[in-house]
Amino acid sequence: MIDTVEVKRIVRDELSTIIHEDREFYEIVQHLVRDQWLESSERRFNKILDELRQDREEQSKKWEEQNQKWEENQKMLNQILQEIHKMSRKHESSIGALGSRWGLHTEESFRNALKSILEDSFDVQVVHVNEYDDSGEVFGHPDQVELDVIIKNGMLIVCEIKSSMSRSEVYSFEHKIAFYERMHDCQTSRKIIISPMVDKYAQRVAAKLGFEVYSYAEDVETI
Repeated sequence: MIDTVEVKRIVRDELSTIIHEDREFYEIVQHLVRDQWLESSERRFNKILDELRQDREEQSKKWEEQNQKWEENQKMLNQILQEIHKMSRKHESSIGALGSRWGLHTEESFRNALKSILEDSFDVQVVHVNEYDDSGEVFGHPDQVELDVIIKNGMLIVCEIKSSMSRSEVYSFEHKIAFYERMHDCQTSRKIIISPMVDKYAQRVAAKLGFEVYSYAEDVETI
């Protein structure tokens, strides 16, 4: 019996002879080999494209995940910075109140600082009103009456911004509001006291009269 190796040798030798002697057979073999090579090359090329496409999708997914993490971290950082800024302004307000109380700077400078915070926080304008009460309605004798008012979307908000508030000053605020409403024929929607130092007696009177009391401008509910 002829072994496999011998068979392969015979086929190889005969095939080589036939290819050299028969041009038509050569072209057939060449065509078959070329088609097979092209088909194999196309498969390899498509495989490489699929691998590149898959790798690109994986890289794109990783980038999206990294961008999402970066955005989340950035939001968290901004929130932390805002909280730090808010705490800093609260400390400044407390220090300013103490300074006003002990005469280190004026009550007006403290009020202007808190007005600025309100305007920045709520995109409103705080208008300082100074009118003369010639009948003595507010204080029992003719005097200047000062109020801070905010008008937004037809809503009138009256504010009393002071470094400290006593019970008598809360009552004075009520009289100021009544005077302003009578003078301008209007009705206030909200009555707000902003002061870091409001004693417990003043707190009780404010609650009874329906006033909102805040220690800091940042704590005021949405305007």
